[in-house]
Amino acid sequence: MLHRIALFIALFSFSSLTFAVEVGDIAPPFEGVDEVCANVSFPAVIDGKPTVMVFWATWCPYCKAFMPFLEDIQKDYGTDKINVVLINHKERGAGDPAAYTKTLNFEQVSVMEGDSIGDAYSVDFIPGLMIAGADGRIAWKRKSTDLPAGQKVGEFWDMKVREQLDKMLVAN
Repeated sequence: MLHRIALFIALFSFSSLTFAVEVGDIAPPFEGVDEVCANVSFPAVIDGKPTVMVFWATWCPYCKAFMPFLEDIQKDYGTDKINVVLINHKERGAGDPAAYTKTLNFEQVSVMEGDSIGDAYSVDFIPGLMIAGADGRIAWKRKSTDLPAGQKVGEFWDMKVREQLDKMLVAN
C-alpha cells in the first residue's frame, strides 16, 4: 500500500513540473490582448517570418536598455523580414505597459498582461528574449549574463539577436 501511495505522489509531482522552453522546441501557442484590446494569436502572428519575442516589464532596467537596440533591429531588418512581439510579463502593477509601448518608435505587436504566457514559456527572469523561426520553433534564447543593465548589455543582446536573425534569413 505504501508503495502505491509513493508511486502516486511521485507521478503527481512529476506531472505538475513545468519544463522551460528550449531551443528546438515548438513555441507554445498563446492568445493575448494588445494595448487596444485586439486579440493576438500565436503562432499566427509569426506570419512566416522569424519573430523576436521579448518578455518585459516597465520597471525592468535591462528591458529599457534593450528597447533602443530592438528598435534598430526592427528598422534594419524591416517588417517584411521579421516580427517583434513584446509580451508584458511580471509587471505587478508597477507601470503602464500600454502607455510605454505607445512611446516606442518601431512596429511591434504588444501583448498586455502576459503573465500566463511567460509562465507557459517558463520565463523566470526578464527580459525573456528569444527568437521563434518561421516554423514556430524556438531558434535562439538568451542566456543569463553578468553584465549590468545599460549600454553594454543592450549591445551584447543586439549582437546575439542579429547573429541569429542573419543565420535564419540566409537559410530562407
